[in-house]
Amino acid sequence: MGRGSLFGPVVAAAVILDSGYRIRGLRDSKLLPAERREVLALRIREHAVAWAVASVDAARIDQINIYHASRLAMKDAVVLLNPAADHLLIDAMKLDCDLPQKAIIHGDALSASIAAASILAKVERDRMISLWDPVFPLYGLHSNKGYSTPKHLAALREHGPSPLHRQSFAPVWNAPVPQEVLDFMFEQSPEGSAVEMAEIAAEAS
Repeated sequence: MGRGSLFGPVVAAAVILDSGYRIRGLRDSKLLPAERREVLALRIREHAVAWAVASVDAARIDQINIYHASRLAMKDAVVLLNPAADHLLIDAMKLDCDLPQKAIIHGDALSASIAAASILAKVERDRMISLWDPVFPLYGLHSNKGYSTPKHLAALREHGPSPLHRQSFAPVWNAPVPQEVLDFMFEQSPEGSAVEMAEIAAEAS
């Protein structure tokens, strides 16, 4: 989730649903209000046989592109499942793994397990991006979650990108101002910058 975002990681989830327990209302996460996603995510985590979430950060996205980063996040989520899956249903992709798998176009609208995974991924990514909002308040991350809103694009033009923006995405690399957003954070203690960044990253993980 978050393939089209300009900021932060792409996040994927894998879910094995309990065939004996039906979670009502599962559908494409993008069609659900945030409050409903939170409720459904809680039910999925409580009643699924197994679930897992994995992410690939912006730097890696820039290295291998968003398509391959999305596949990597999906594969990592599958590997984390316990118990393990024996067959994969995937939203319009195939993964580099030995498990039998089926790619389903518009899978989050046609498969309950894919819909459940999309909800978990969306909820987790929104949580992660919201944690970065007070660190990078210029971009309105709490409300736009890193996507291309007018406020976000205007901030990129005026202030340039942060280190967690996806530099390979056109609205980011086209920004006329170089990356200087973090300067204010370490003005009084440049020696501590690496430690502070590690602490911030840990809080957002």
